[in-house]
Amino acid sequence: MEDVIIFDTTLRDGEQSPGCSMSLEDKIKIAKMLDEAKVDVIEAGFAASNEKDFKAIKEISKVCTYSTVTSLARCNKRDIDLAYEAIKNAKKKRIHVFIATSDIHLRDKLKMSRDQVISKIREMVSYAKSKCDDIEFSLEDATRTDFVFACRAINTAIDAGATTINIPDTVGVMMPFEFAEFIMELKNYSRLGDVCISVHCHNDLGMATANSISAIKCGARQVECTINGIGERAGNTALEEVVATLDTRRKLFQVRSFVDTTMISKLSQAVCDATGSVIQNNKAIVGRNAFLHEAGIHQAGVLNNSLTYEIIDPKKYGIFHDNIVLGIHSGKNAIIDKMRKLGFNPDGYLIDDIVFSIKEYFQYNKEISDEIFRSIILEHKCKIYNKNN
Repeated sequence: MEDVIIFDTTLRDGEQSPGCSMSLEDKIKIAKMLDEAKVDVIEAGFAASNEKDFKAIKEISKVCTYSTVTSLARCNKRDIDLAYEAIKNAKKKRIHVFIATSDIHLRDKLKMSRDQVISKIREMVSYAKSKCDDIEFSLEDATRTDFVFACRAINTAIDAGATTINIPDTVGVMMPFEFAEFIMELKNYSRLGDVCISVHCHNDLGMATANSISAIKCGARQVECTINGIGERAGNTALEEVVATLDTRRKLFQVRSFVDTTMISKLSQAVCDATGSVIQNNKAIVGRNAFLHEAGIHQAGVLNNSLTYEIIDPKKYGIFHDNIVLGIHSGKNAIIDKMRKLGFNPDGYLIDDIVFSIKEYFQYNKEISDEIFRSIILEHKCKIYNKNN
């Protein structure tokens, strides 16, 4: 069984999500948690972008004992020098060099020809390699790059010393079957198969995780992702979704990650706290409703055997709350279960009346507190007493 490298870019690409900037203290706290969770690579920032990022990367490099620490760098000497200066004290370090390769970026952003880009890749990857053994090279906007030119750029970076080649779907345009075919074709017509293949997928069409998983099936062995899927525009591949998929469907993929899944819930909350962001209730794995059941037919099944409606054990991901939630769709089984949890013996109560009263309550309310639930139960106890006397 092969290993998949989990590359977390929450502190770099994730922070680029509008309104999600983090303090130095928060970045160090999250980096320590990622390191404790055995995330393989932490992209701690973009050293050349500002003094705050440079300082954060430098401090994170001092505290990580398990994770490789990397800084992003454009294909120029200043960026690479600052990236190396920021990570040089890390126990394990990497420089992540990138340049755009699509014609639209070459024409409208870089103002460079294809030959100029190839020359820049050769020179700057070699320069980065002279400072650090572990070099990753990314073809920004790879999925909109001319295929022959993409192969040429990949081969040039490998010849210059890159040990990981990252294929980003920068604008999130690909479909899973398309992306899988793209990765396979690159392996067939370039030297991509000679190095670690990485993917970095954006979620503009909601396909980031699906695209990343498809790439793993085709030989990618590094996935770049963020906690809660935060990032530019619609975000990035969600770390928790990739880790849970590979864990839950291990026989299908025949690969594994070493991320400590019990840290996932704490990491999710830490990122929310640091960025002030809120994740949707139905977000996979870490959303409030991800492991909750309100419908009576589902509750009845889960109370007998959680596998009826849960393919994942929530405790494995650090989630320990009660998975049965009372609501207007709840049935007798869930209400009896709640009574027992609160210390009531259901024998002797008019359960059908209690169910009716609970449903009536939810006609006008979305949640019910334990205190109100108890009062409804006790109200029916009084009725039973009066009836028997």
